[in-house]
Amino acid sequence: MELNADFSKRVVVHSDQIDWQASPMPGVDRRMLDRIGDEVARATSIVRYAPGSKFSAHTHSGGEEFIVLEGVFQDEHGDYPAGTYVRNPPTTSHTPGSDEGCTIFVKLWQFDLDDRTQFSRHMASEAKDGHAILHRDDRETVSYHQLGAGEALAQDLPGGGEVLVLSGSLTEGGETLVKGSWLRLPEGVALDAVAGPDGATLWMKTGHLPFARPPAV
Repeated sequence: MELNADFSKRVVVHSDQIDWQASPMPGVDRRMLDRIGDEVARATSIVRYAPGSKFSAHTHSGGEEFIVLEGVFQDEHGDYPAGTYVRNPPTTSHTPGSDEGCTIFVKLWQFDLDDRTQFSRHMASEAKDGHAILHRDDRETVSYHQLGAGEALAQDLPGGGEVLVLSGSLTEGGETLVKGSWLRLPEGVALDAVAGPDGATLWMKTGHLPFARPPAV
C-alpha cells in the first residue's frame, strides 16, 4: 500500500475528516496519513484505542515514536498521559494498550536502525519561552512550539519537514490547519506559517525526509 508516498510533494491531511479504519486488533482503529507498506510499513497515523483495548506484545524492528493526544497510553514501561512524546527505537518491544482509552499520533519505521535512545517527555513541561527541542540527531530535529495569536513561524527546511497541529489553528500556504491537521513539506521548501486568533500548539519534525525508505524486511 502507498499513501502520500511521494515525498517531493506538499501534503496536508485534516485527520478529523478521515474515516476510522479497523486495525488487525479489536478495539484499535486508525486514520492513515502516509504509508509505504501493508501491516509492516513506514507509516504515519492517528491511532485510537477503545477503553480496555490493547495490542499483543511486539518488537519495533524499525522504531516507533508517538504523541499521546488524548487519554492515557499504557505499556509495561509506564503510563503516558496526553501531551507525552515517546521514542521507542529499533529492537524495543512492548505490549501497548489503554484502560481508559486514548488517541495517539504515531510514526513507524522512521528511525536510524542503529538508534538505541529510548525516552518519554511531557512536551509542555520541556518548553522554555514556548519552544522545546524534544530530540535531535544527525538525521532529524523534533520540536514543540506554543505560538501566540498571530505569531509567525518561519524556517528553511533543507531536509523537509512535517507539522502536526495539537491545538488552535495555523495558516500555511494559504490553507488553514486546525487541531489534528498534519502538514508535510518536501526538501528545500520553507515553512512560512502564522498562528490563528487563538494561537497554536505544534509538534514538528525536520530534516528526515531524505531518509524515507520502505521497511527493511
